[in-house]
Amino acid sequence: MPPPDPPRELPLVRALYSVGRFHIVAIAALAALTFGWAFTGRYLWWAPAVCALDWFLVNLLNRVVDLREDAANGIEGTEFAARHQGLIRALFALLLSGSLALSHWLAPALTPWRLGYHVLGLAYNVRLLPGGRRLKELYLLKNTASDAGMLITCFGYPLALAGGLGALRADFSVAGLACFALFFFLFELSYEVVYDLRDVKGDEAEGVKTFAVVHGAAGAGRIASGLMLGSLLVAGGGAAGGLLPARLACMAAAPLAQLVLVQRWLARGVGKRDCVRLTWLGAGLLALYHGWVALGLPGS
Repeated sequence: MPPPDPPRELPLVRALYSVGRFHIVAIAALAALTFGWAFTGRYLWWAPAVCALDWFLVNLLNRVVDLREDAANGIEGTEFAARHQGLIRALFALLLSGSLALSHWLAPALTPWRLGYHVLGLAYNVRLLPGGRRLKELYLLKNTASDAGMLITCFGYPLALAGGLGALRADFSVAGLACFALFFFLFELSYEVVYDLRDVKGDEAEGVKTFAVVHGAAGAGRIASGLMLGSLLVAGGGAAGGLLPARLACMAAAPLAQLVLVQRWLARGVGKRDCVRLTWLGAGLLALYHGWVALGLPGS
């Protein structure tokens, strides 16, 4: 019998797109831009720029430390990451050290937040914890660590650049900020659980205790749905209680859209491309939001 055909090489641009996880980079940067404006009334352009770079860097590191898991899950670009892992690691170190020095010179208020984010990213990806473990392998902490990274970059970065809590708009209080943070935390955590439904095979093989591995697909689906409903209740309660102005309460459209889509996916199983589509949907909603604001439509 003739030998099997070798795996088809991905086009370079497509491989780079997959390895960099630019869907995550895009939604994180748009969230940092959007929340900065919604919280302070200012477009703080440094925040999305640095946010995009930092998520790109953490994604690069994640791709080269998760090669076996990604291969088991059939994640696109894994062969490219394996072949060039030495170059990717060097690029990560160069960009991280150089950007930390540059951003500290230009915007020193970002430095503690960036250091905190990258320490979290290293603990998530690299075996730095007692027993040679990493945050990614620990039940519940795996998902909440990624969620915390979003809060640091999408809330902390713009607020640090704006000058702290004193820069909040007159119609938005610290209590309102806490309410919106809870809404976002629950929503983002629901997305993390949905994402893990795609990766059950590789997570089981590597001993990563996600909700999907521990509770099964059905249990994880119920947890994700409950988190989405919880985020909707927090947004509704915050709006009714006067904590969230319309420009923030309207963002409940995102978990609502996700809830509708995910219910359909759970019935047939979450596919490899579903989470990418879901992420681009969220990025599209954030871009649409800025178009709404630019037109001065109600609630903006």
